Amino acid sequence: MVGPRRPQFVLFGSSIVEYSFGQEGWGAALADIYARKADIFMRGYGGWNSRKAVQVLDEVFPKEDAVQPSLVIVYFGIMIQCVHVQMALMYLFLSILSEKTRVIFLTAPPVNEAQLLQVLGQDGRKNELCQKYADACVELCQEMGIKAINLCNAFKQHDNWLTTCFTDGVHLTPTGSKIVAKEILKVLKEADWQPSLYWEDLPAEFA
Repeated sequence: MVGPRRPQFVLFGSSIVEYSFGQEGWGAALADIYARKADIFMRGYGGWNSRKAVQVLDEVFPKEDAVQPSLVIVYFGIMIQCVHVQMALMYLFLSILSEKTRVIFLTAPPVNEAQLLQVLGQDGRKNELCQKYADACVELCQEMGIKAINLCNAFKQHDNWLTTCFTDGVHLTPTGSKIVAKEILKVLKEADWQPSLYWEDLPAEFA
């Protein structure tokens, strides 16, 4: 660990998290915005689902560590299995890491069904299913008092989202990543957390 010590943000999830540190990805965008203010850690694993994630929570987030993350952003999207059970288990684990650890869940975005079929030869992911999982995620988060971002709704508010947001029907272009980063920053700005985790409210290191 190098110092000075900053707030730690962890991006935890499947391939959309793993690829988020690529060129103009949403994880890279957050790291740029929070330069000199917070450290952004990527813990994304392509092909993972929420069941696998629950099994390794204590390895990714050791409870005995003296320094715990200030924020965990969780994305498993359409890979969430048994959505209520798995999400509740993840949140309950993360919420006891420290009294100041905050959690945001990202829902599945929509997909370009035709592009997904052409590139990956898969036709199992349908927007109807993505919307169903997204709505279920948000509903659960509201019941538990957790911050959540409905990416299905967020993407569909933008013109031409179907043709501009995906590289292969599901993974994100820079345009799609900008939507994700914008929605995360909106939640961080509006949250009544103390201390605030919004970038403008954090001190710049050695300013």
